[in-house]
This record gives sequence, structure tokens and C-alpha cells, in this order.
Amino acid sequence: MGIAIHPSILSADFANLQRDLEAISTADAAHVDVMDNHFVPNLTLGLPIVERIVEVCPVPVDTHLMIADPDRWAPAYAEAGSASVTFHAEAAAAPVRLAREIRRLGARAALALRPATPIEPFIDLLPELDMILVMTVEPGFGGQSFIEATLAKIARARAAIDATGLEVRLQIDGGVSRSTIERAAEAGADVFVAGSAVYGAEDVAAEIATLRELGAAACGH
Repeated sequence: MGIAIHPSILSADFANLQRDLEAISTADAAHVDVMDNHFVPNLTLGLPIVERIVEVCPVPVDTHLMIADPDRWAPAYAEAGSASVTFHAEAAAAPVRLAREIRRLGARAALALRPATPIEPFIDLLPELDMILVMTVEPGFGGQSFIEATLAKIARARAAIDATGLEVRLQIDGGVSRSTIERAAEAGADVFVAGSAVYGAEDVAAEIATLRELGAAACGH
């Protein structure tokens, strides 16, 4: 399936959001963080803005819901046209039912795990999912440092996915940069959310290409 780079618009200029979406036209998707100030201590954007982003974004939209009660709210983000909708294991009451509903509405279903949440309780759910997101920082804010201890969990998640034979992507989010992407790719990640590393670069397209090349060179699966 190859390496995928999903720049996080959390690091974009929200006063010039369409410009900054167009700047990542060479990426594989745009990562859109929805935060509700309940599940995480931050408030970003909601459904009407995501609907508009989907309309103007030059690449597919990868919506990451860091919200309470995703069972109620997540399907609407699939209906809005998100290519992928990620909800948190810690917040979902009925993750299988929710994943099936997201898929029924035409989006890929993904399950996110906070750094301290183990992968093992969710291995049996892999057939219901298109992607696992291992958070490599505590969710809520951009610009944080990569948590090295998550590398072991990435490796365990990769081993579990490979054992099923399923085409489930393994995404990481948090602290992804030139200095961390190779180790994460070696551990088994193949989808990388990068915010400040991409939008803080002088040449956004060149940085996306560099991250993709580094990840591909280090990818061991």
C-alpha cells in the first residue's frame, strides 16, 4: 500500500485555510482534527467547517475525531464526505457498530488509541477497521514531542495486523518529522500525520516529498 503523508491542518493558518489546503496538494490526504474541549482540553472546529473543507480540499480528507460520544457524532462526518473517519477507542461505547456505520456511509473506519491505551484489547476488531491510529503524543495540541515509548506499541500493532493478512493501515500522529519518521516506519507505521513539520517548512511540497522518501526507505514491511 506504500507510505502515505497526511499533513495536519491544525498547523495551518486558519485565516488562509483554503490557501494552506492547496499547498498540500501533493500529500495523500489532509488530516483534520476535530476537538470538543471535553475528550481533549482543546477546541478546534466542527461539522460545518469540515463539510466546507471537503468541498475545496484538493486531496481526500482524513477526519480525526477527538470528541466525546463519537457513537452519536461520527457518522455525520462520513456523510459530509470524509474519506476516512477516526474515532477514539477510549470514547466509543460500541466501536464495532460505529465502524460498520461509518463504512456503510462510504468512509473508511479507523480506531485511534491514546499513548497509554494498549492495542491488544482491540486486535479482534481489526476486520471491522480500515486503519489503526497510534497516537505518538497525548491528543489535544499540535507541536508536541514524539513519545519514544510508543514505538513498541507500533511494532505490536504491525505484528497483529500482519498476522490477520488484512489491508489495515497503521497511522501515527504526533511529533512526526524528519528525525522521527524513519524509526516509526521501521516499527511498522505506514501513514504519517505531520503538522508543524510540513507547515513550518519553507517549501511545503518538498517537505512532503522528503518525509515520504524517508518513510519509504525505512519501511520494513
